[in-house]
Amino acid sequence: MNILDEIIAHKYKEVADRKALYPVKLLEKSLYFETPCLSLERYLLRPDKSGIIAEIKRKSPSKGDINPYVSVERTSIGYMQAGASALSILTDTNYFGGKNEDLVTARKYNFCPILRKDFVMDEYQIVEAKSIGADAILLIAAALEPARLKELAAFARSFGLEVLLEVHNKQELDETLHESVTIVGVNNRNLKTFKTDVGLSFELAQYIPSGLTKVSESGLSQVQTLIELQQAGYNGFLIGETFMSDSRPERAAAAFIKELRQLQELKEQTA
Repeated sequence: MNILDEIIAHKYKEVADRKALYPVKLLEKSLYFETPCLSLERYLLRPDKSGIIAEIKRKSPSKGDINPYVSVERTSIGYMQAGASALSILTDTNYFGGKNEDLVTARKYNFCPILRKDFVMDEYQIVEAKSIGADAILLIAAALEPARLKELAAFARSFGLEVLLEVHNKQELDETLHESVTIVGVNNRNLKTFKTDVGLSFELAQYIPSGLTKVSESGLSQVQTLIELQQAGYNGFLIGETFMSDSRPERAAAAFIKELRQLQELKEQTA
């Protein structure tokens, strides 16, 4: 059993347990349930923003502890002040050290789109995402059958949540594109081996329909790479470990985004 299979098996058990503890009728009483969602896609396309989805992640199966004692309040506010377009909050506890309360905290202190980053397998998790203040969810093609993914995408849209469809190859892209999906993320990290290759984003860019918003995920540590990805048609960049490996992730993000803007200005001047 590879790590992805292990996570999925654990997630099914976790969801069953949470259903028993927090039934849907309880989730629907959340103050966030009737609050309109902010559009992740719209924020990624805003010219005054960087296109970066800045992530809060305490640990990972491949790296172990990254920043286990991070302050969600300070980091999330700092990310947005630095010019990030949106936040990504890991809510998986067992493998990534996150929790739903992290997203609730980020929602409390920030007016921006928030992506709930988790392994969504069940409609219950989508209702839960809405109840904790998320604006978008991640659906991973490698973790779901195509028909099931499309069902979950449509269900999410019925609650006003946007869907970031994560793919790792052309077959996944072809099999899972659906009218409920407007944002496609190419994960440069293989979820079975956890090796990263940014070349995958460049390879798949040509196959993503032009009307969709393109996001490159994982392994993004160089500003120049983002410039090249923008030229290849990408609008968004999900960055976690590059920032979280610093003791003050928000400062690392600020320095990164400042350099990105300088390079963009230089490119415009020389064009």
